[in-house]
Amino acid sequence: MKMSKHSLLMVAVIALFAIMLTACASEPEEAGSAPAGGEGEGGGDLQIAVLSDAISLDPTGANDVPSFNVQYNIFETLVRHDENMELQPELAKSWENIDENTWEFKLQEGVTFHDGSEFNAEVVKANLERVQDPDVAAPAGYLLEMIEEIEVVDEYTVRLTTEYPFGGLPAHLAHPTAGMVSPEQIEADYAAMEEGNEPGSVINQTPIGTGYFKFDEWVPGQHVRLVKNEDYWNGQAKLDSVTFKVVPEDLTRIAELETGTSHISNPLSPSDVERIESAEGLYVSRQGSVSLDYIGFNMNKEPFNDKRVRQAISMAIDKEQILEGIYNGVGTPAAGPLAPNVFGYDENLEGLEHDPEKARELLAEAGYEDGFQTTIWTNDSRERIDMATNVQAQLEEFGIEVEIEVFEWGAYLEAIGNGEHNMFVLGWSNATADADNGLYPLFHSDNHGSAGNRTFLANEEVDALIDQGRKASDESERLEIYSEVQQKLVDLAPMVYMLHQEYLLGVREEVKELNQLPTKMLELKDVYIE
Repeated sequence: MKMSKHSLLMVAVIALFAIMLTACASEPEEAGSAPAGGEGEGGGDLQIAVLSDAISLDPTGANDVPSFNVQYNIFETLVRHDENMELQPELAKSWENIDENTWEFKLQEGVTFHDGSEFNAEVVKANLERVQDPDVAAPAGYLLEMIEEIEVVDEYTVRLTTEYPFGGLPAHLAHPTAGMVSPEQIEADYAAMEEGNEPGSVINQTPIGTGYFKFDEWVPGQHVRLVKNEDYWNGQAKLDSVTFKVVPEDLTRIAELETGTSHISNPLSPSDVERIESAEGLYVSRQGSVSLDYIGFNMNKEPFNDKRVRQAISMAIDKEQILEGIYNGVGTPAAGPLAPNVFGYDENLEGLEHDPEKARELLAEAGYEDGFQTTIWTNDSRERIDMATNVQAQLEEFGIEVEIEVFEWGAYLEAIGNGEHNMFVLGWSNATADADNGLYPLFHSDNHGSAGNRTFLANEEVDALIDQGRKASDESERLEIYSEVQQKLVDLAPMVYMLHQEYLLGVREEVKELNQLPTKMLELKDVYIE
């Protein structure tokens, strides 16, 4: 495998560290180091070994799963998704569409934040205005940009007026970026901004929500620890605490699971499923997803500004080889950007099929008959590194020499958000299960960079169709528009649509009532250690 010196050193260090820790797991003092757990249905500290640390603990400061997975248990939204991606009440006990452009939400009463401040309609207004504030610059702020007016009707009723009819608004309000933050903390954060601090500097240090867990501590690069909220408004969590422990190496996460040092490995590599299933006291949790894994092109850089090159690479790559060889068949090949269980998915969409002969023809037409040299970037996920390695080998047959560079998660997001890359491996979890959130952030020209469009696609037709889909009130009209958008995106090929994953967790059998949503979020309120 061809890698830069930086990448080779990183991979070597990761491998050596994983081997050392795996060997240590057999030592007597390590073998019995099971984390404390309560008896029956309560108590204990749930230890979750995670691949990547959070980027931010402020709901407006991030747009990535590692951050949201922690935030999900601190903050609550007006509306939430259940395991079937159906909308359920949370901080709003009901809502209705009064007219095409107006939604009214009735709020839960008697809810308090972790700092004792009260939740009410004024707090909702303050939070939603903060998400929309250009000075805060929330990466996922696009989700609420259609809201024109936020009206406090009474203490526990809020009315939202949108610029155009938008039926997906309740689903957008279920997104983690719409998590409700303490009003006192919002005020303190704005005061810090006036003194020259970054948005979210206060909230990120000690996040305060209404959730069933409260923030305890964050040691960046090591762990985030949450503790039970004894005053939670809707029934206490069963656990005393939960720790999200950063363990980048797959082998180390497995070793910790086997010895009991951790209760959950998140994620579990498909190549480790058999090992977990054959181990006593462990099991594999499987969850279908609303995600897309893809290989993106930076369309601002040659030769990826040529559609023929992008199409050629899409046709050159054998997705089935990657799905079977790296993911052990866990997941489904993607024809386009939307997963089958996302509203707007077109089951008749025909993607760019694996066609090596046509790929060579297109490369020749574009003037790259003998190939070219480029780089592909990825974060330090084993599957993504393996995918990059496989793609490197496949493209070599077409004369395309690919150098692989591996980054830590935070540095990776920053670099590709800045457009420094050529090709890159990434995924997108559609947290609303609606076509708008699978298309607008990834492909609309308003969202270049960290907001989601890291391929830097800028196409007026695509923009116009996505805008039409947002504004259409009729469901059949939306479906028709989204079908057309998906076909254009297949033709434009800003990315290779690789697969829709099945999420895997390695779990110790004493962990009960664990639930992972199709958005990848872990629901931990009812979890207990037996």
